[in-house]
Formats: sequence, structure tokens, C-alpha cells
Amino acid sequence: MEDKELINLLKNGHEESFRLIVDKSQKFVLNSCYRFVNNAETAEDLTQEVFLEVFRSIKHFRGDSKLSTWIYRIAVTKSLDYLKRQKRQKRFAAIRSIFREEEQEEQIASPSDTNPDRELEQKERAEILAWAMDSLPENQRIAFTLSKYNELSYNEIAEILETSVSSVESLIHRAKANLKKKLYNYYKKQN
Repeated sequence: MEDKELINLLKNGHEESFRLIVDKSQKFVLNSCYRFVNNAETAEDLTQEVFLEVFRSIKHFRGDSKLSTWIYRIAVTKSLDYLKRQKRQKRFAAIRSIFREEEQEEQIASPSDTNPDRELEQKERAEILAWAMDSLPENQRIAFTLSKYNELSYNEIAEILETSVSSVESLIHRAKANLKKKLYNYYKKQN
């Protein structure tokens, strides 16, 4: 079934069309949300919020873009709204994360067939990269995430961000340069 037909059915209250849209888009939306929030449970919650918004707002969908682009734009917005709320609670989140890390370290037993040093090194690299990504300006972080983690084309990113392809190219180029500089400075201080 094509998007136009699904949209028309959903606008007329056809529940099965909504299930088809969810089935078609759920994995993509979940992965997209996860790339922004780096937490599986939060990404699942945001995915539910995205599809609730899709259901509530489908009557306002004009068809100027593809349905998947519109859904993805909602996912990005929900993820960024979540991150903004988290930044407001930053003072308390830092304290909670310290206790959470201590609890996780106590509960997780390392399997005997893994290399603890390698796992720790990978975890540290992931944390450093997340820190560097978080320090990017929001528009650079979004464009870079959509390109590198979600493997979207520059045209698709331009549609989602409602900007030109050349702006997307510039954002990604600046994001790469800023990440390179941040990571270089971080590792230089470590040596």
C-alpha cells in the first residue's frame, strides 16, 4: 500500500493503516531516537510519543514531503525536546548518574570469554565521543547524526531540517572539523 493511500485511510480513522505505518517506521524511528538520547528505554518512550503525535497530527499532514520524512522530523523534534528537558535538570542528573554508574558496576558481572580491558577501552571511547558530540552546536549534531548514524542522504537531511543541501554539507563539514579538534585536544591532554 502506498503512502498516499495509507494517509487517506488514517485520516478517515482506519486503524489498520496506522498499524501499517507503525510497522513500516517503528525500527527506523526507534533507532533515530536512540542516536540522539543514547538510552534504549528513553528511545522506546520517545518512539511511542512520536507515533502518538503522528496519530494526532495526521490530519494536518499536507503531503509536502514524504511520510517517512514527516515522521522522522517528529522523531528529531521529540528527541531534541527530551534533551532540552534533560539539560534543565543537569545538576540533579549529574548526581544521579554517579550513583547509577556505581550500581551498574556492582551488578554487572563480566563474562569469562570477554576481555575486560578491551570492553573498558571501548566504553571510554564511546563516552568520549558522546561528550564530543554533545558539545557540538545543535544543528551540526543533528546533521552529523542523521548522516553518519542514520545513513540518510544529504537530500533527506535537508528535507528533515527544512534547509538546503549546501547548508547540510556545510553543517556536516563543520561538525567533523569540530569533532576532530575536540578529540585531538582531549587526547593531547591525556598524553
